[in-house]
Amino acid sequence: MSSAAATGLLRAPAALLRRLPRETRDTLLLLGVIAFTTAPHLSRLPPWCAMLVVSVLGWRAGIALRGGALPGRWVMWALLVLTGALTLWTERTLLGREAGVTMLVALLSLKTLELRARRDALVVFFLGFFLVLTQFLYSQSLLTGLWMLLALWGLLSALVLAHMPVGRPSLGAAAAVAARATLLGLPLMALLFALFPRIGPLWGLPQDAAGKTGLSGTLRLGGVASIANDDTIAFRLRFFGPRPLDSQLYFRGPVLASTNGREWTRLTPTVAPLQRVRAELQTRGEALRYEMTIEPGRLPVLPLLETTPDQPGAAPQSEGWLFSLRPDLQWQADRPIGERIRIEASAWLDFRHGPREPVAGLRDFMALPAQAHLRTRAWAAELRRRPELQRANARQLSAAVLQHIRTGDYSYTLEPGVYDGDAIDEFWLDRKFGFCEHFAAAYVVVMRSLDVPARIVTGYQGVEAQRGGYFVVRQSNAHAWAEIWLPDEGWLRVDPTAAVAPERIQSGRSLVPPPGFVANALATLDPTLAASLRDAWEELNNRWNQWVLNYSRSQQFDLLRALGVHTPSWQDLATLLITALCAASSVGAGWAWWDRHRQDPWQRLARRVQERLRKAGVLVQAHDPPRTRAARVRASLGTAGESVAAQLEVLDRLRYAEGVRAGAVQRSWWPAFAAAARQLPRCA
Repeated sequence: MSSAAATGLLRAPAALLRRLPRETRDTLLLLGVIAFTTAPHLSRLPPWCAMLVVSVLGWRAGIALRGGALPGRWVMWALLVLTGALTLWTERTLLGREAGVTMLVALLSLKTLELRARRDALVVFFLGFFLVLTQFLYSQSLLTGLWMLLALWGLLSALVLAHMPVGRPSLGAAAAVAARATLLGLPLMALLFALFPRIGPLWGLPQDAAGKTGLSGTLRLGGVASIANDDTIAFRLRFFGPRPLDSQLYFRGPVLASTNGREWTRLTPTVAPLQRVRAELQTRGEALRYEMTIEPGRLPVLPLLETTPDQPGAAPQSEGWLFSLRPDLQWQADRPIGERIRIEASAWLDFRHGPREPVAGLRDFMALPAQAHLRTRAWAAELRRRPELQRANARQLSAAVLQHIRTGDYSYTLEPGVYDGDAIDEFWLDRKFGFCEHFAAAYVVVMRSLDVPARIVTGYQGVEAQRGGYFVVRQSNAHAWAEIWLPDEGWLRVDPTAAVAPERIQSGRSLVPPPGFVANALATLDPTLAASLRDAWEELNNRWNQWVLNYSRSQQFDLLRALGVHTPSWQDLATLLITALCAASSVGAGWAWWDRHRQDPWQRLARRVQERLRKAGVLVQAHDPPRTRAARVRASLGTAGESVAAQLEVLDRLRYAEGVRAGAVQRSWWPAFAAAARQLPRCA
């Protein structure tokens, strides 16, 4: 297709809009804006609601194009009752977020079938503005913000058109007025954003974690591999100091120690812990201070760097959240992390934890189901009978198992396939294809079969560098490793994956999941283009998260300190906000007073003409156009006022000519009119 043909196709809709009557054009614009505003909700709405919206908007557009009649009152009542019944059927209630948004979207679309008067249009506008706000109940991403900004601009443009009752104002002129109004409101928006008191981060509303990716509290073989196929960001990281080696970057998630032979879950101890976590944890060396921005997930779990202790100044903190450290060194939140949170903490990469002497609770970490993994347990018993291992301790037994992985033709793969029957036996003795959780789970089963306490730890391993000093940890960095208990040492991290794929641990990079269609097309054009575009977008998202979504009360107080308030409080914040709003109101009132006198120079010119004619005894009304005034001059003064009447007719042609400005008329036309008016007789 030639460029001229493409340009013609793009101009065709604009030409069609110009040929339509104004009412039809404005109605189609409003319907298009409503469709644009509603579009992000359609994937979350019940199917019947999405079909209703599309059908009603299409029906209303057809009525506008044909000039047909709107449906009657009984039809509207029937649709309204049907909408309420379907909402109650699908949501089981008419209250709450899901039911409320469903009803709002449906009622907004139905209201377009009642666009008979300007009042109906105003109701549609304000319902549309409210619908814009509801988008942020589901997502506060930068993309959502940009989409809703365009929706707001469209609604304001349609509202401006509704307040232009005369003539046929262009869509561009209405859009320009809406854009100027939005820009004028930006300073006030920024002021309220910076100073309006808040309890938690912006849009810190409860979010449903269902459907979100990330670690879970259980493990079935293949589960971590499915997460690793997801390339979305799990959290962002920034170090306040030198970056550690990738092989040191383990982010601890749920610790799993109980199994039924198919699934691993958290352990419910049969013996109460005998020692507190803080007493069992020993840190050595220098602390590493870091900042972490965690994306919404499914669990009340913080995947913090191993190990982050429960000590003043080191433990994580975030406004509105309570965090606690479990005996297995897993940081727990008081509720599922359904919103983005930012924390600062300190970690010690050199540490020891767990009891140093045998305690009764350690037997829980050697338990295996009676009829599970029989072949693997038999293999472990055979390994123990080797002469060189008959007197081996736990560390030596672990080294022998890891050596078997290195030399046993095992393969590390993201797609090991489906395991039937006893997955551990099939992986360890037959297929030998697996992801990190296969190696970790099989290793733990073997060590328990050798009477060594062992458990699985899930989390993330490695980071990916990004612009601005930040590092990204993706879901594809999801990892599983093991811990064994050694006398006099406590729990020791053992990563069986390092025995078969050391590059996975040393580089901190997981296997690359298959690219999507768009990413594959971009990679075909330029191998680095897709990665560069992704990094740029993620950096922009990170700035949005850091400076907008995570703007909190502490940052408001930091702003007050920067303004000279030594010990800021809520009262100081409220005082500054009220003072700033009063000052802004005064400036706005002054500008409105000045603007009232300067706006519409045509009216000022008309008042001057009216005053000159009054002095000559010709009475005209303020709303009389120039041609009517010319007729009144002739009727009152006859031939004596002919020159003035002629000038008024010139003014009438200039007033309604396209592209003529009042300022130019003031300079060119007024002198001639004033000279003619001086020849008129004065009224006594």
